[in-house]
Amino acid sequence: MPSTLLPGKPYPLGAKWDGTGVNFALYSEQAQAVDLCLFNRENTECEKIPLKETTAFVWHGYLPGLQPGQQYGYRVHGPWEPEKGLRFNPAKLLVDPYAQAVTGKVDWSQAIFPYVFGGDDPDLHRDDRDSAPGVPKSLVVNPYFDWEQDRPLRTPLSDSIIYETHVRGFSIQNPDVPEPLRGTYAGLASPASLRHLKRLGVTAVELMPVHHFINDSHLVEMGLSNYWGYNTLIYFAPHGRYCSTGDA
Repeated sequence: MPSTLLPGKPYPLGAKWDGTGVNFALYSEQAQAVDLCLFNRENTECEKIPLKETTAFVWHGYLPGLQPGQQYGYRVHGPWEPEKGLRFNPAKLLVDPYAQAVTGKVDWSQAIFPYVFGGDDPDLHRDDRDSAPGVPKSLVVNPYFDWEQDRPLRTPLSDSIIYETHVRGFSIQNPDVPEPLRGTYAGLASPASLRHLKRLGVTAVELMPVHHFINDSHLVEMGLSNYWGYNTLIYFAPHGRYCSTGDA
């Protein structure tokens, strides 16, 4: 049965679950139409829902009953005028720029580019093949978390010792970190890691990129991966490869 779409709200941007449903909001000043696409766990597009409401260039809608874990993306319709910097192509599934979680990887062998390669001025010719099989999907998340008694330390800057490190590199090198947690967020926050940081006198940790990033095509071809993370896909989603649960 098709989902019942309510008008929803233009703010906040992204997909926000409120306990009973999800509000979707996407900004685009030049779009002529926006389709919200829902995917099942088999990575198959199971529903395409046009967002009808717009407020100050934000396309929005609310789906009652939708739960965290839902995979989704957008297809945005508009002018194809590369000479004006407009390259709308609804055949290409878009990741929500405000997504707070992402699943899947970029498959460089798929038709993920909006234009056709080869020939004269190849980037001016639109590629109308579906990109969905080759691009990651956005995920609806549960924003509620019990921080219990945790509070910011509020150490004065004059008393701060800031330690910049890499999640995977730092936690994978410490033999006192349990092996299953090495290279993960949980390994970085493990008692062994905290003891080491305290011995150094560190008061704050600054992490190298932990937002969701992709592996460049030339690295994939060589069987390598992007170690440092300076190839961002989504700024508001933590990188799934560092999760101790294996979620990615």
